[in-house]
Amino acid sequence: MDYQEKRAFKMQLYEQFALIGKALANAHRLELLDVLAQGEHSVEVLAQECALSIANASQHLQILRAAHLVAVRREGTYLYYRLADESVFAMWQAMRTVGETHLAEIGHIVRTFLHEREQLQPISAQELLAMCRDDQVTVLDVRPANEYQAGHLPHARSMPIEELEARLTELSPQKTVVAYCRGPYCVFADEAVTLLRKHGYQARRLEQGFPDWNLLRLPTETESV
Repeated sequence: MDYQEKRAFKMQLYEQFALIGKALANAHRLELLDVLAQGEHSVEVLAQECALSIANASQHLQILRAAHLVAVRREGTYLYYRLADESVFAMWQAMRTVGETHLAEIGHIVRTFLHEREQLQPISAQELLAMCRDDQVTVLDVRPANEYQAGHLPHARSMPIEELEARLTELSPQKTVVAYCRGPYCVFADEAVTLLRKHGYQARRLEQGFPDWNLLRLPTETESV
């Protein structure tokens, strides 16, 4: 392979990688990936979750699909999207880590909007596993019910955040309650812990979201619909 062939090879290769970078270079598309990490969703649900019009959500999803970051299936007149595979979430997780390490503004934004988070006593996945083995804890999945059905922590109970206050009597006050949600920038678990403590429960939030837990190859369960 001569010099010109080497240059042609490298440029064609890097141009393909650049397609992924271009697809990720939009805040709405990153949020769509974050929601899709929870499981398959229709365009309509994704648009609602990300505060987009259906047309705008569809356009962003088509760009992600062109970069092979998401897959789609049709059911009647509805389209349902999912991540292409777990490597897509691993890439998003790596982006988060790099951003948190090198962009001071990310830490500033988190502290500004989630300034009480450290008081919620975050617990690691390994700590939670140990507490579950000793039957010391009630685990709450406070994401939407359809995301719980797609996959959840073992023995976790589904109590979407909007239902939690009305269902507090279902929880034992003798056990610590650990709430988890979509990930480090999701506030459902923060809201759940604050509410539980207000009503006298011992409550903590899981540091990781469900996709992070799943990527650690820790046990998970699915719920038949």
